Amino acid sequence: MADLRFNNCSFFLVLFASLLVATSCRSHSRNALFIFGGSWNDVGNNNYMETAIKANFLPYGETFFKNATGRASNGRLVPDFIAGFAKLPLIPPYLSPGNNEFTTGLNFASAGAGALTETNVGMTIGLKTQLSFFKYTKKHLNVKLGEAKTKTLLSRALYMFSIGSSDYITFATHKTTEHPSYTREEYVKTVIGNLTDAIQEIHNMGGRKFGFSNLGDVGCSPFLRALNEAKNINGSGCMDEVTVLAELHNKALAKALKKLERKLEGFKYSNFDLFAASKERIDNPSKYGFKEGKVACCGTGPYKGNLTGCCPKTVCDNVNDYLFFDGVHPTEKANYQFAKLMWSGRADKVKPYNLKTLLKKI
Repeated sequence: MADLRFNNCSFFLVLFASLLVATSCRSHSRNALFIFGGSWNDVGNNNYMETAIKANFLPYGETFFKNATGRASNGRLVPDFIAGFAKLPLIPPYLSPGNNEFTTGLNFASAGAGALTETNVGMTIGLKTQLSFFKYTKKHLNVKLGEAKTKTLLSRALYMFSIGSSDYITFATHKTTEHPSYTREEYVKTVIGNLTDAIQEIHNMGGRKFGFSNLGDVGCSPFLRALNEAKNINGSGCMDEVTVLAELHNKALAKALKKLERKLEGFKYSNFDLFAASKERIDNPSKYGFKEGKVACCGTGPYKGNLTGCCPKTVCDNVNDYLFFDGVHPTEKANYQFAKLMWSGRADKVKPYNLKTLLKKI
């Protein structure tokens, strides 16, 4: 009997040890998520800056978080949902104090940021600075994990980008004073050039898997519809100049990504057609469970498009009826729909891989 008890005990000790090893291996092999971009991806970095471009007051964040976190929506953003789909915790903003856990990723995005340094300069964290923050993060990981484990982590990680809208809104609304010499095509080329430079730098540091959203139909957002109306510009009701720039950007981005795929060893990417997905919901909101695709839930003025007018007194009764929460940014419900398409959508909306498939790539 003594031998039998010893053998049973040994069996369970070995089993327990093997489970510990397996759990440890899983914890080190999880994917990390590093996020770059503007307000559609910013989860609170601008809270820690002296800038007027913030969403750190109610009703922002009210639906899910019950308080304002800095996210420009009533709840979660696309990167929050992607993290959940990937079985990761919410990825924190880089600038949040006391944030020492980098192994599941960081969010560098900043509301108002552009690919160009001069876009909203002094009020936001531009792409170049976001990249410098990532470089510092890699150095920190090397110290924390060692170079070998850091190399593995960075090669398995997903790098998400959603940037460019602020560049083109600035160009379209301030062209005569700030960008008088650029043609549309020249300006788009400069934006794409800065973005591809950042991608190549991350690749040089070990990044291999990249997730992109092209630009949505920003020209038809409540903010730009209202601005268009204020200027008495005839046309579709949208600010057509921004729509044209977004379409040029999206074509150039698709070409640039294919070129990088041929050029950079191990480079794999996912490119989500946010333009088509947003336009479908603006034009046919009821098809996607919304009642309103042109007017914001929260704001003042035409289309409730005034970005400074969103406050508890101006918020709608049922936020789930609306595509837009404020003059530019989607509701949590819309963000979930976009994230779901990015994660597991078909090739007509996301190509050459959706994010779920991309993360499985070696």
